[in-house]
Amino acid sequence: MASATVLARPEVTRESVAAAPQMPDVLPPVKARKGFIGFLRRNPTIAVGGGLLLIMLAIAVFAPLLWTVDPTALAPARRTREPSAMYWFGTDMLGRDVYSRVLYGARVSLLVGFSVAILSSVIGLAIGMVSGFVRWADSIVMRIMDGLMSIPPILLAIALMALTRGSVQNVIIAITIAEIPRVSRLVRGVVLSLREQPYVDAAVAAGTRTPVIIWRHILPNTLAPITVQATYICASAMIVEAILSFIGAGTPPIIPSWGNIMAEGRALWQVKPYIVFFPAIFLSITVLAVNLLGDGLRDALDPRMAKRL
Repeated sequence: MASATVLARPEVTRESVAAAPQMPDVLPPVKARKGFIGFLRRNPTIAVGGGLLLIMLAIAVFAPLLWTVDPTALAPARRTREPSAMYWFGTDMLGRDVYSRVLYGARVSLLVGFSVAILSSVIGLAIGMVSGFVRWADSIVMRIMDGLMSIPPILLAIALMALTRGSVQNVIIAITIAEIPRVSRLVRGVVLSLREQPYVDAAVAAGTRTPVIIWRHILPNTLAPITVQATYICASAMIVEAILSFIGAGTPPIIPSWGNIMAEGRALWQVKPYIVFFPAIFLSITVLAVNLLGDGLRDALDPRMAKRL
């Protein structure tokens, strides 16, 4: 028998292996941006809005330390002084320091805005969850919400304030009642779309109880839209509070708020515009900060609109 010819396998060396050509980069290099600083860089709107809002919060909290005086102290001899080194924002027709009143007024506006946003979000979330997941309660609850939404919020707040005495607590309650229907309708719409998802059907088929399904599957998916909505409610509540105080249906005149300051200075608007100008600027900056924060949160929490690196 002829011996089989053994073919020698050539030795593979590092030099004999041709290097694969380097592919060109199609996409630009991605920079690793992690942590809180990276999140702010990816979402500059949140950084700007949150920064302005933190400044306003610091002004409200540390108002007594920012070279202010008693905002309710009367000094008839110093009436309608122009802004100067002694009176930074001038004085009003009763001699009160406008700078001190504006800084202390930030407490009222921010308290009303945050309180209304939290209360209306919590109550509206509960109503919307029940209405969206419990079919028999949907028609009853939503008809009540539709009736409340048919009344403009400012008119509803004025009507509720007319039944009670002027105070910060009553202003918060009146504006909260006017904002609850909008939150409940938003949550109801989200719940109706989530209720038909496959994972909810699987949980129902597995015998999971309704409260557990709502707590584990429905509630976490409603937090993002309701967080964004809460920022707009906060801004709207501050504006409504200023309107109520401006027309005399909000906080008592003895309590310094931006609406009260503007209401007291409107009679002298043509000759002493600074009395109205400074609280209006602070109110505008605060509302702008909250709206910027809401826009940034919407872009960051919505996967379809999120900015990708």
